[in-house]
Amino acid sequence: MTLELRGVTKDVGAETWIHPTDLSLAPGSMNVLLGPTLAGKTSLMRLMAGLDQPAAGRILWQGQDVTGQRVQDRKVAMVYQQFINYPSMTVYDNIASPLRLQRVPRSEVDARVRRTAEMMRLTPLLDRRPLELSGGQQQRTALARALVKGAGLVLLDEPLANLDYKLREELRAEIPRIFEASGAIFVYATTEPEEALLLGGNTATLWEGRVTQFGPTPQVYRAPVDATTARVFSDPPMNFADVAVRAGNATLDGRSWPVGAVPDGTYSAGFRAAHLRPDPTAGAVPLQVAVDVTEITGAETFLHLRHGDARWVALVPGVRRMEPGTPLTVWLDPAHVYLFDAGGRLARPAPYAAAA
Repeated sequence: MTLELRGVTKDVGAETWIHPTDLSLAPGSMNVLLGPTLAGKTSLMRLMAGLDQPAAGRILWQGQDVTGQRVQDRKVAMVYQQFINYPSMTVYDNIASPLRLQRVPRSEVDARVRRTAEMMRLTPLLDRRPLELSGGQQQRTALARALVKGAGLVLLDEPLANLDYKLREELRAEIPRIFEASGAIFVYATTEPEEALLLGGNTATLWEGRVTQFGPTPQVYRAPVDATTARVFSDPPMNFADVAVRAGNATLDGRSWPVGAVPDGTYSAGFRAAHLRPDPTAGAVPLQVAVDVTEITGAETFLHLRHGDARWVALVPGVRRMEPGTPLTVWLDPAHVYLFDAGGRLARPAPYAAAA
């Protein structure tokens, strides 16, 4: 059940929404589409499903060209942010509805509904109606209706975005278990890097209609091929600073650290918020900044900082209250610094990533 996209594009009027895209999704795989709003995630999913036709390129399912095939003729299921359930039907009847439309025999409908309900932990709720369910139970019902079809491709378009934090955490933990049991290809769209890391599998990062990188999720996170991918796969977005490299050493604010066999020149150093610390550690580089905003999240604090014309964010443990304009020394761990060349391409991965 391999899904392949070969040179697929999507145009809307004179605008290109999806630039030429090649992807190959393996049977039984979890695949995350990660990118900000309007990056092209939903557009790409609609092309995969057959809801839209590409302007160019081909879509292959199990080696067969299905580019012009209607969505009704494909074994595809899609789940959206909204809880799309029939309010007048019980949970059982909601799950059974696609099988009845396919005229599946009654005995098989019952077996498949009960098997899927057990997988989704909905068995005690089969006689209830959607309005009698919690938000998480309603979304599990929508997922069960998608899975019961036996679809080889299940598309999840930010399915947890409208749930509260506790329910999102619950379903994030369940979805990998569900996809492993089903054997289908799952494609899951999200704007949240943390969600991609929790789901695992493979991740495709999207920016302005382009897939910038695709591969195993930890690999894409640790070794982004360019600065755009690094921005997409960082929350808050990755911090950047211009550095000079001479004779194997990078220099920032008059402080140097070794970077190995990197040609001399000017580079953009990238580092995530968690690697900019307010306290000194062995080998860390001190940098002078000013506080713009302090954002307390509970056990952690986001420090929004100014470094010359650059704006950085540091994620620090504990509650830190600082007045705007407060001067501060922060410490950067060189083991977590990436170097990108003038074209934004990765010139040197962070040493920790190479060792991971």
